[in-house]
Amino acid sequence: MTNKKISIKDIAKALGISITTVSFIINGKSKEKRISESMTKLVEDYVAKVGYRPNHLAQSLRSGKSKVIVFMVEDISNSFFSNIARLIEEKAYRNGYKIIYCSTENDTEKAIELITTFKNRNVDGFIITPTLGLESEIKSLISENFGVILFDRWIPSLECSHVIVENEKSCYDGTEHLILNGCKRIAFVTVESNQTQMKDRLSGYQKAIVVHGYRPLVFEEPFHTPSEAFVGDQIMDFLHMHKDIDAVFFATNYLAFEGLQAFRKMGKQIPEDYQVLSFDDHFFFGLYQPSISAIAQPIELIAERLMEGILHQLSDLEAIQNNKVVLPNKFIQRKSTFRIE
Repeated sequence: MTNKKISIKDIAKALGISITTVSFIINGKSKEKRISESMTKLVEDYVAKVGYRPNHLAQSLRSGKSKVIVFMVEDISNSFFSNIARLIEEKAYRNGYKIIYCSTENDTEKAIELITTFKNRNVDGFIITPTLGLESEIKSLISENFGVILFDRWIPSLECSHVIVENEKSCYDGTEHLILNGCKRIAFVTVESNQTQMKDRLSGYQKAIVVHGYRPLVFEEPFHTPSEAFVGDQIMDFLHMHKDIDAVFFATNYLAFEGLQAFRKMGKQIPEDYQVLSFDDHFFFGLYQPSISAIAQPIELIAERLMEGILHQLSDLEAIQNNKVVLPNKFIQRKSTFRIE
């Protein structure tokens, strides 16, 4: 037997049928073209027997579709993004699509370069956590009929589909939980950011604090990438300056990791010295002693809604490009917010 690659023409010749019929069957158009089940089975069995593999480049040139979706996030190594990526990959594969992953590192220039590169490679759609200043590029994608859906954060001025969670409500409820636990001086540790999800989390905390008659106490850490060394020194300085703090609410899990390290260096006990709550759960929080209460985002549901949204767009060019989904989070009570009598 030769190593010659099997073509559609070879299959048609071997079975004594037309190339067009073989092409329709291989591309899943048997029912549409009213090809009999027996003929479809004959071709599918022969394709499996000879190990035929379609030429995806040729397919994409003929159909205008590459069956590839770009998953562009701030940091693919972050557990939140990587867990969603894993789930999306499974759902994409079941629907005949492949996923390309990339990280922007919150760098708008890099994000623009990535979008340009993938547009030129004929991908079908983009799932994006947008950086600031990306509005015009996303508008361009939409106008050029690429599938586009944003998640984790969104662009208020842009009519574009997105999947986000109840950031403000969850932080309001989390702050109120600490207040009802008897905490009177609650610090909110976040990052310097104009991203919508971070602004909403801060807003939820501030609203709950004011409603209950307390004063907000916010520490905004300068934004840094996960690769940059940082061991919580600035958090320690902040805590030393405000010795009346009795609870700390972290706006992200990576900030909580830095905070826990800072508490340990300071010799502080949880929950005796500080009750602790983190937005965005992590498996580590259940292992840490004492375990850390957290607001868990619905990872599986986010992935499901993202794939539903992008696949709907890719199957229907007339699909509405402003399907806005807001999902609830789940509060997970652990030992770090047990009430101290």
